[in-house]
Amino acid sequence: MSTTLTVTSADLIDGFYREHDMISSGSIQINPHLGQVRVRGSIRAIGSIAAGAETGIAAGEGIKAGEGIDVGLGINAGEDIEAGRYIKVGEDIKTSLGVKAGWGIKAGGGIEAGGGIEASFDIDAGRGIDAGWFIKASEGIKAGTGIEAGWCIEAGLGIDAQWVSCGLRIFAGLCNWRAPTLEEMEVRAEIRSGTLAYGTHVPPVSKTLIHKSSISP
Repeated sequence: MSTTLTVTSADLIDGFYREHDMISSGSIQINPHLGQVRVRGSIRAIGSIAAGAETGIAAGEGIKAGEGIDVGLGINAGEDIEAGRYIKVGEDIKTSLGVKAGWGIKAGGGIEAGGGIEASFDIDAGRGIDAGWFIKASEGIKAGTGIEAGWCIEAGLGIDAQWVSCGLRIFAGLCNWRAPTLEEMEVRAEIRSGTLAYGTHVPPVSKTLIHKSSISP
């Protein structure tokens, strides 16, 4: 039978979790209104990781959930951030390595990774998306400002941002389970650097990618 590790203010010492790692064989539930909850080691759960309103999480090592990650404020990790399902945060996602979700990734702020950013469905950020390596989504990629990657940017169903920039190539419309529509092959952004290898470049417009949301569980 799975259990839930509940973290309250009594478990914190000067903002740090009382143990080196925060680990659960079930799920982790962090109470709301705790500010940034810091862990010197890793945060890991077989199930989900959730933090309430006005609570964020920061780990010196990695953050990993077998199911979803849902945080009221932001996430910061020294290593990988990974979820078997979705990653959803109210503010920024930041990591020195990669971000990966089995479903979608959504941030109210920006997404920044020293490595790659990858999702089986959407990647959606209220501000910018910045990856040292690649950004890859099987459905759409959307940012409130810019999208930047050191290597390549790949979207199954369109790219929507103020601008995009990458070191190598940009692909839009790489959907492999059906033929994408013409709209789903569009890069709706200023291309500052990189080669558009697949897709159609159109001026950026204020509209939402047309596809079913996959962020919520």
